[in-house]
Amino acid sequence: MNKKKLESIMKLYGDTGTSLSIFLGIARSTFSAKLNETNGAEFTQGEIINIKNKYELNPNEIAEIFFDEEVSKKDTSSSKKRRIT
Repeated sequence: MNKKKLESIMKLYGDTGTSLSIFLGIARSTFSAKLNETNGAEFTQGEIINIKNKYELNPNEIAEIFFDEEVSKKDTSSSKKRRIT
């Protein structure tokens, strides 16, 4: 997930995590967990569709935000601890 891209679009529309979580009908803490991918939390398909419609996102923007294949620093730092033999 590309957290920075979603946050920049939210700011462009004058939204905060609180306002978007209310729009999505989820708790602010749940929204934060999904935004930060805490413990594998992810936005549901319905939430992604609602975000798409709210911000008039095109398919490329959806892919860039929610299906970013770039490995996060969090993921790479934990993999350094494993030894392959």
